[in-house]
Amino acid sequence: MKKLPALIASLTCAAGLAFAAAPAQAQTLQTGMKNNEVAQLQRELHARGYFEAGFTGYYGSITTGAVTRFQQDHGLAIDGIAGPATQAKLNGSHSESAQTAVSKVRYQASQQELNDLARIIYAEARGESLEGQIAVGAVVLNRLESGLFPRSISEIILQPGQFTAVDDGQYQLAPNRKAYRAARAALNGADPTNGSLFYYNPQLATSEWSKNRQAVVTVGRHIFTN
Repeated sequence: MKKLPALIASLTCAAGLAFAAAPAQAQTLQTGMKNNEVAQLQRELHARGYFEAGFTGYYGSITTGAVTRFQQDHGLAIDGIAGPATQAKLNGSHSESAQTAVSKVRYQASQQELNDLARIIYAEARGESLEGQIAVGAVVLNRLESGLFPRSISEIILQPGQFTAVDDGQYQLAPNRKAYRAARAALNGADPTNGSLFYYNPQLATSEWSKNRQAVVTVGRHIFTN
């Protein structure tokens, strides 16, 4: 019986160690907070095209709106609060091809180039998911880097015979916020096409030249090729 207190103390100590070793759950971030975790959240959102302001570390209306848009695009509960599920999806998207964040901006675009990229994305793929829209933007960036096409985003887009939406006038439509998010994500390095230079919609395409090219990946309704 004299050994019982020692046993209890031992079990209590073990329980304490087990508790200490358990991983900490991500802190829920919400309106009114200001800390380094919020600043990191803002950086992650910016890398994916959702956050356009400075990394202040303050969770205000701009951060709330960015979180809300991210939640809408990823099938999460829409409350503007960066809880565990939202943070897990945001962090997990590092491994998703469409949302891969990179440490360095792929291309430092001017405002006009951003506008043009968002415009062609909206004109060509406004019915696609965010991933599908990023993919179209990535093709433009892949062409820019290939050395096989004109040397600017605008010239690539307006090169004769390259984009149906330019030929039929849809390029003149004003892009929406989602198209701008896709454009920024592509400029930040996201490329779900694995470096593709061309794409086509198999339900609409009539060009045998497009159909005979080697397929790389299918994203939404588009087949991306090289």
